[in-house]
Amino acid sequence: MKKFASLLLAGVLAAGLLAGCGSSNTPAETGSPAPSASAPAETGSADTSLEGTVLKVGATPAPHAEILEVVKEILAEQGITLEIMQYNDYVQPNNAVEDGSLDANYFQHITYMNDFNAEYGTHLVSAADVHYEPMALYAGKTASLEELPDGAQIGVPNDATNEGRALVLLQEEGLITLKEGAGITATINDIEENPKNLEIVEMEAAQLPLRLADLDMAVINGNYAIDADLSMADALAVEPADGEAAQAYVNVLAVKEGRETDPAIQALADALLSQQVKDYIDATYAGAVVAMF
Repeated sequence: MKKFASLLLAGVLAAGLLAGCGSSNTPAETGSPAPSASAPAETGSADTSLEGTVLKVGATPAPHAEILEVVKEILAEQGITLEIMQYNDYVQPNNAVEDGSLDANYFQHITYMNDFNAEYGTHLVSAADVHYEPMALYAGKTASLEELPDGAQIGVPNDATNEGRALVLLQEEGLITLKEGAGITATINDIEENPKNLEIVEMEAAQLPLRLADLDMAVINGNYAIDADLSMADALAVEPADGEAAQAYVNVLAVKEGRETDPAIQALADALLSQQVKDYIDATYAGAVVAMF
C-alpha cells in the first residue's frame, strides 16, 4: 500500500513538472513575456500605447513644416516619431494621403480640400482646424496701388478656391467689380467691371512669388509668401482675419476618412492645437499666420 502511494505521489509531481515546463516554453517561442494576472495580454496597456508609433505627415515648407517641427518635439515626449515629408505642390500630398503612403498632411485650407475631393474622388477629411493665412497683395514692378497703370498685369492663383479669394481681395481694393453673388467662388469670367483694363494672369500658386518681379502685382498665398521672405507688413492689401475668408480658408490637418479617430492621429491633432504651437505661431509669423484655436 505504501509502495502504491509512493508511486502515485511521484506521478503527480512529474505531471506538475511537465506542466510547468510547458508554460515557460510558450513565451520563448513568441518572444514576449508571459502575461500577468493583473494585465492580461488581450487587454494589456501595450495594445493601446502609442510608444514606437511612426507618423508620416506631408507639408509645404512654410509655415506648415516649420510648425510641425514644434509638434515633432511634443510627440517625441509621448514616444511617437513624426516624419515630416515636404512638398512644393498641392496635389501630391493629397494623393499620398489617399493611397496611404502618408498618414496625414498639413498644407491646405478646408475649401481646397473639399474641392479636391470633388474633382479627384478622394476621401479626405479634417482632423483639426489649425490656422488661417491671410492672402495678400504684393508689389512687383509697380510699387503702390496709386501708381498702378492701365493694362497692368496682376497675378492670381489658378486653382478655383484661391483664385476666387484673390479676386475678392482685388474687388475690396476697388480694382475690379465682380458679378453679384460671385464671392469666393468667383473666376475671371465673373469680373463685371475692370476700369483699368487690368490683365489678370492666372498661374500656379507656388509660381507667383517667383514671377512677382515680372508682374505689376500679385495676390499670394500666405505659405508661399513666407517661403519667399515677403513680409505681411510690406503687403499692399491683406484679407481681414475676421472676415468670411478666415472660416472658409482655415488650414486643416487632413487625413483619409475613417482615420480621424485613430489614437495616433488624435495625438497629432492635440499636439497641433497645443499652447506650445499657438505661442510659436504668434511669436514667429507676425500676423502672416493666425492660430484658430
